[in-house]
Amino acid sequence: MEKTYEVNRQENPLGTEPIGKLLRKFAVPSIISMLVMSLYNIVDQIFIGQTVGELGNAATNVAFPLTTLCIAAALTFGIGGASGFNLNLGAGDDKKAPYFIGNGATMMLGIGIILALFASVMLKPLLLFFGSTSNILPYAMEYTRIIAIGFPMAIVSAGGAHLIRADGSPKFSMACNLTGAVINVVLDYLFVLVFGWGMSGAAIATITGQFISAVMVIWYLAHFKTVKLQRKHFILKAKICGRACHLGMAQGLNQLAIMLVQIVMNKTLTYYGPLSVYGADIPLACTGIVMKVNQVYFSVCIGIAQGMQPIASFNRGAGKFDRVKKTYRLALTCNTVISCIAFVVFQTMPRQIISIFGSGSPEYFQFAENYFRIFLFMTFLNGIQPITSTFCTVIGEPNKGTFLSLTRQVICFVPLMLLFPLLFTYFLGASHGIEGVMYVAPVSDFMAAMLSLIVIRSVFRKLTR
Repeated sequence: MEKTYEVNRQENPLGTEPIGKLLRKFAVPSIISMLVMSLYNIVDQIFIGQTVGELGNAATNVAFPLTTLCIAAALTFGIGGASGFNLNLGAGDDKKAPYFIGNGATMMLGIGIILALFASVMLKPLLLFFGSTSNILPYAMEYTRIIAIGFPMAIVSAGGAHLIRADGSPKFSMACNLTGAVINVVLDYLFVLVFGWGMSGAAIATITGQFISAVMVIWYLAHFKTVKLQRKHFILKAKICGRACHLGMAQGLNQLAIMLVQIVMNKTLTYYGPLSVYGADIPLACTGIVMKVNQVYFSVCIGIAQGMQPIASFNRGAGKFDRVKKTYRLALTCNTVISCIAFVVFQTMPRQIISIFGSGSPEYFQFAENYFRIFLFMTFLNGIQPITSTFCTVIGEPNKGTFLSLTRQVICFVPLMLLFPLLFTYFLGASHGIEGVMYVAPVSDFMAAMLSLIVIRSVFRKLTR
């Protein structure tokens, strides 16, 4: 058996096929999966908004921190387990590699069960802590009580897709995400619009899609191609779990940072908005639109970064450093082209994009257009940070990857979000404090991109040595 695995390692296409062909093979399904998930979130809100109304939409937002925790766990042990598997497989350690897949899957399932139990027991205090009002609370509890049941399946389906991709099956990985998303949307229409089940219907549709996706992941793990997964590989080992967590920490922390940024931004807009002619509602509404649109663009960048993972990890483990560097450069080029296209669209068509999400007052469109153009001004540089952060992580430099994943959201964004409105208020007057919020993102984006280039230069020098 060991001899067979050694032959497979030497002939593995990750180490021999052209980088461009490999990146297309792995990145395209990842991009499609990410786009489907981001668009699904928008569609889900439309169904709830059309039947339940504003309180229903607010209830799903209140439950968002728990969803973020699930995503963080899925990425930590999904990407961490996949990276550990490919790194060890590329280095020829066929006995150790499958433990990263098995332990990663076990950790995802275990964390999902813990989160589900915790959320069920502490549901009301959690929702109140996340900002629920007395009007929103009944809807939030109705929705989250059902969603919590599906946390184990949600984490396994989202994180398991990375384990499948590491085995060289990006199309099946994409199929898992697509199947769950399509089922979710169809059942949303049926349960919410046709049957009129409201929040419960949307929640049941969500966990049903997650359950089907998780079943597909579990089936694939039982038929893993590169190595045969055995029962012992799923028994937790402290060193394996620690290494997987270390490798996937950058992506997990990034999700938690996104949650922190949203909380800080909402509180800042709520404080400075009423001091301006726009009030609090217009800035909050515009921020939601910008975040959703930017998420669609960013899904492409993240999809390319995820597609790069098995190629870079395997060749780093195999010692093929020229292929490792070429993988990064090609992925960065793709991200830069996508980012430049997005920059042009955001700068020339903000009103058209905003109109998709409904009508509003002249003040609404005035603020939204300015917010779009200023807040997303550095979009053409935004492809650098996610590629570099992921690259460092998957080639065995998780500390650098973790640092870069936190540069924009925590190290740059949060302090500037507190500082810029104060400076604008001090020099221009209280009514201009809200304008300071707009300039936080482009400055943070620029700083994160420059730090990424500095770090990748040091990483390339280390690979050369």
